[in-house]
Amino acid sequence: MQARPVGVSVRSNYVLAAIDIGTNSIHMVVVRIQPELPAFTIVTREKETVRLGDCDLETGNLKPEIVQRSVETLRRYQKIAHSLAADEIVAVATSATREAPNGQEFIQRVRDELDLSINLISGPEEARRIYLGVLSGMELARQPHVVIDIGGGSTELILGDGQEPRSLSSTKVGAVRLSGQYVHSDPIDDQDYTALEAYVQGMLERPVEDLLARVQPGETLRMVGTSGTIEALATMDAIDNLGGVPSPLNGYVLSFKHLQKLLKKLRKSSYEERLNIPGMVERRAEIIVAGAVILHEAMALLGVNELIICERALREGMIVDWMLNRGLIEDKLCYQSSVRERSTRKIAQKYHVDLPYAERTAEFAVSLFDQTQGSLHEWGETERELLWVATLLHNCGLYVSHSAHHKHSYYLIRHGELLGFTELEIELIANLARYHRKSAPKKKHEPYANLSSEHRLLIRQLSSLMRLAIALDRRQLGAIQKVRCDYHTDSKQMNFLLYPKNSGDSCDLERWSLEYKKELFEDEFGIKLLVLLAS
Repeated sequence: MQARPVGVSVRSNYVLAAIDIGTNSIHMVVVRIQPELPAFTIVTREKETVRLGDCDLETGNLKPEIVQRSVETLRRYQKIAHSLAADEIVAVATSATREAPNGQEFIQRVRDELDLSINLISGPEEARRIYLGVLSGMELARQPHVVIDIGGGSTELILGDGQEPRSLSSTKVGAVRLSGQYVHSDPIDDQDYTALEAYVQGMLERPVEDLLARVQPGETLRMVGTSGTIEALATMDAIDNLGGVPSPLNGYVLSFKHLQKLLKKLRKSSYEERLNIPGMVERRAEIIVAGAVILHEAMALLGVNELIICERALREGMIVDWMLNRGLIEDKLCYQSSVRERSTRKIAQKYHVDLPYAERTAEFAVSLFDQTQGSLHEWGETERELLWVATLLHNCGLYVSHSAHHKHSYYLIRHGELLGFTELEIELIANLARYHRKSAPKKKHEPYANLSSEHRLLIRQLSSLMRLAIALDRRQLGAIQKVRCDYHTDSKQMNFLLYPKNSGDSCDLERWSLEYKKELFEDEFGIKLLVLLAS
């Protein structure tokens, strides 16, 4: 399929498939473009480990049998994309194809047999698109972050803060490449390990120095990890420390201390023993030691104590780049700065939330938050945003059923693709929505009970504010224009002064609803609430 020319409008729900032909695996993501937001929704993901980087040691050529397997994988992906009514397929190849003497022959064969064009991209271009992918799924909040992507043939290091990247580098240290070059014993012996460690350190020193030179004095450096090797390490760490794998893994934090412990275990294990480590997959067990060494040395050189997992990388970056090239996103900063809000609205749209009503209640919620901050609670901007998101999405469970829809809201938020938030933030948002009606939070409710005492307090207090915000628009007509909160410390009483939109409206139903919903608020803050109508 031919690419659309720049400037051509894209219809809503345009289906785009992006294929990343890497050194270790071939990945595909199929998305539905929503140009009006602008955003994209992932329809499906595919992955096949083909080991394109397992080249002929004498010639450096891609092996015929692996080329054949890769062509067949691409043929299958093409059929999947067509079955999903894909309007267009875009494909890129990275280091293995780029470096192999017969890489262009492989690309030509795919073009001849499948009528599929593959774009061969450079290391820095790969890094740029990885950065775009991360920006589509995480807030960097104008703080410097190192993005590390460990592939089969190369490792990309990117320094950025949500704006234009400050540094882009691609270094020829990859899990497949180094496994072939340095791992000749099983378990890896001291001689092989020392050589591997020294080589990785030597190769990463220069790009790390260049990157650190672009970090301003006083800035705190954070780290983001993407793609299969890092996700595999995080998965094993989560199982070991949490007893299970968070879903999504996006937002999971892997500490340097835990990585050191895991690397020590992997180093001493044979291939068969690594296969038995919970969370390990067969093809990853062959290359995980080299991958773990790369990550360990990078974190040590950068001097960071932890990294956060981002499940978006090159493939999603290809989608963002495609959208940028067609004018659907005016600039990367605009796209990045609103990722949380845009993702929230996309989820609301997906589950047919009544947005005008949801926006009114969300505005009431943050208004109540602001007016009670400092007198009844000390929560900050982060918690305020979580309350806004939860209130906007509180009714999304109606998409499943009206009966117990607050419980459905929890599930849809918890397992939806709410981007830009950490795993914990998504859990808090889902819990807040869960308690917008019916019973108050109880420790017999497992998701609530699993939270820390501080976060249980947050859920109780903010859900009580949310209930009042929802009551303020009981008729879902926007009958109340605003509310003023007056707190009297001596009497432990708060007056709610309601300002109707229409002067003749007595707002009886809203006032009744506030009386009905105020119990949790009064109990939680130890005050009495008096509802008054402004004259």
